Amino acid sequence: MKNYDILELFRYQAKHTAIYARYLDLLEINPQKVNSPEEIPFLPIRFFKTHRVYNASCPPEHVFTSSATTGTVPSRHYVDSLDRYGKNVLDIFRFFYGDPSRYTILALLPSYLERPGSSLVYMMQVLMEKSGTGAGGFYLSDQEALYGRLLDLSTQGKPVWLIGAAFALLDFVDKFTLRHPGLIVVETGGMKGRGTELTREALHERLRGGFLDSPIHSEYGMAELFSQAYACSDDLFFSCPPSMRVLIRNLQDPFQMERDGSAGGINIIDLANTHSCSFIETEDLGFRIPGGKFQVLGRIPDAERRGCNMLIDIS
Repeated sequence: MKNYDILELFRYQAKHTAIYARYLDLLEINPQKVNSPEEIPFLPIRFFKTHRVYNASCPPEHVFTSSATTGTVPSRHYVDSLDRYGKNVLDIFRFFYGDPSRYTILALLPSYLERPGSSLVYMMQVLMEKSGTGAGGFYLSDQEALYGRLLDLSTQGKPVWLIGAAFALLDFVDKFTLRHPGLIVVETGGMKGRGTELTREALHERLRGGFLDSPIHSEYGMAELFSQAYACSDDLFFSCPPSMRVLIRNLQDPFQMERDGSAGGINIIDLANTHSCSFIETEDLGFRIPGGKFQVLGRIPDAERRGCNMLIDIS
């Protein structure tokens, strides 16, 4: 990802994404005088809940929505092209895991399947269509059926890529133990009110107790992004695909970027977000190390009150 490409897209969105243009105007930012990614003001992610973040000339083909707890408003990400989204999903999967046709691809995503508009469900549909075995599929609450499928695949020696919500995977390993060296387990985080939040280290330790001999990976994505990061090693650091970069901001001054190794708010550059906003101030806490890898430490306390949008009122 070249700085020139980042700045070119920033100036395009500063002109054509209306809510972002308004935000920059109220901050008195001249896009032509921004000369590095570190100087770019990132759009607080909560604006996806309150405003239409979109700049394409054509009507959106689809709308991805975030999960929302009772009484909260979900984010809405207007998607110009599902084909473009799907191509990015495949490019990223190949970057981290190789050709999806090598795997049987399974998904244990009960909370996501129970609501419309999930980008993760659509992502999995794209990957399953490219799976070469024809044996992939979604599982809602029938964990015995998933166990039977995994057991059968283990006896065949076929590689399997299983993604699941953290709480659903924990429920699974509370009931079953499986030994399948060809299985990769990917957790998406989130307990969805199912109990005490676990650290990622504790979560992976419990999952390893049920998925014997299987690596436990993590996926970092959200409805407001086209791109996903993955943690594919025991150190729990996420790596970005070529379309994505993470910066860490100071929690007291959101326009000040932190040095590598210092904790702060996670800012994301997603070049695949061409027709919405590629510069997003998330409500997640983390830190980055040299080379661009990052860890997620959890949510920022009182995130609703700590974003840049605290400084201005956009109507």
